[in-house]
Parts: sequence; C-alpha cells; structure tokens
Amino acid sequence: MTNLSAHIDNKQLIACQQCDALYDKPELKQGQSAKCLRCGSTMAERKVDSIERSFNWSLAGILLLFPAILLPIMGVTLAGQYHHASLLDCILVLIDRGFFMIATLVFLFAIAVPVVRLFGAFYVTYSFKFKKLKPSLLYFFRAFHHLDNWAMLNVFMLGIVVSMYKLIDDTELSVNMGLLAFILWLISSTMASAALDHDYIWQKLEDEFVD
Repeated sequence: MTNLSAHIDNKQLIACQQCDALYDKPELKQGQSAKCLRCGSTMAERKVDSIERSFNWSLAGILLLFPAILLPIMGVTLAGQYHHASLLDCILVLIDRGFFMIATLVFLFAIAVPVVRLFGAFYVTYSFKFKKLKPSLLYFFRAFHHLDNWAMLNVFMLGIVVSMYKLIDDTELSVNMGLLAFILWLISSTMASAALDHDYIWQKLEDEFVD
C-alpha cells in the first residue's frame, strides 16, 4: 500500500470535472486539448498565444475603462426635457434615492470587480510576456483565479437592454457613445478572461517557484 501511494504521489494526475475519471496529465502543445475517454468532455486545453492575446485584450479594456464608466450610456427625452446617464450616474442616483445596498452591489459587480480582473490579467500577462516572474505572482494568481465568478458586466448590459425595451414606447431614446464604450469594454474584459490559459500559467508558476 505504501509503495502504491508513493507511486501515485510522484505522478501528475488530472481529474475529469464531469465524471471524476483520473488520467496522467498530458503534455499538450498549443491548440491541443485532452478529452475524457469516459464522457468525452474536455479536461485540459492549451490555448494558442494565450499570453499575447490576453495581454492585448486586457490593455484594450483598460483603455476603454474611463469612457465606459463616465460617458453617457443613453439619453431620454420626456415632456420636452432631455436627461442622460452614465454608469457612474446610475450609481450616484441610487445613492441619492437611498438605495445604498443596490448601489454598492452595482459598484462592486459592474465596476470594481471587472476593473480588478482587467488589471489583474494585465499584470499576469505582462509578467509572463516580459519575463518578470516573481514568487508573489503565484499568490496573486491564486486570488485572481476566483474573480471570474464575480464580474457581472453582462448582467448590467442585460439590465440596459431591458430598460431600453420598456422605455422605447413611452419616451424618445437616444444611444450615446457610452453604450458603445461599455459594449467594447464588456467584449474586451470577456475576451481577456477567455484567452487566458489558467492551466499553462499554473504549470509555469509551479515549475518556477514550487519545490
């Protein structure tokens, strides 16, 4: 029993997330993926030019950050009066009307977490791209790894679409540059996350800093 445990410990194994089957960890080249023989689901994948693509998308997202937050998203003309609102204006209006909890949630999930994710992806890919790996990056990436489930730009975008659908019959709506910037920010943030090869980064960091 002891010899078997030692043998298993010395081997790198991966488990299928769908059926829990165990396999020896494969050495994958860019563009290759490993599928489970039992259920056919993808267990591991080596993305093509992951660092370069994620770096570029995260940089684009950072450049779009302020236009997406500060520029007016849409304007409403009602009773001869025109009003427009940006993402930041929406939060300030919620605070002004006493909806502090909702304002806090919108700020966290529509601004704070997406911004941290973008800068986090930029920092990780910058460190790999320019060969500036540090032991602290391993701990940073462990925390960054958990942010994917907390960014909800897509939910806020859905709220904008629903609001426009409900208002379009009663008011005159105009789409402003803030909406375009927000959509591009959403795309950049999503693509930066999708292009990032977490398995590759984990492997490189563990090989570099874990004994």
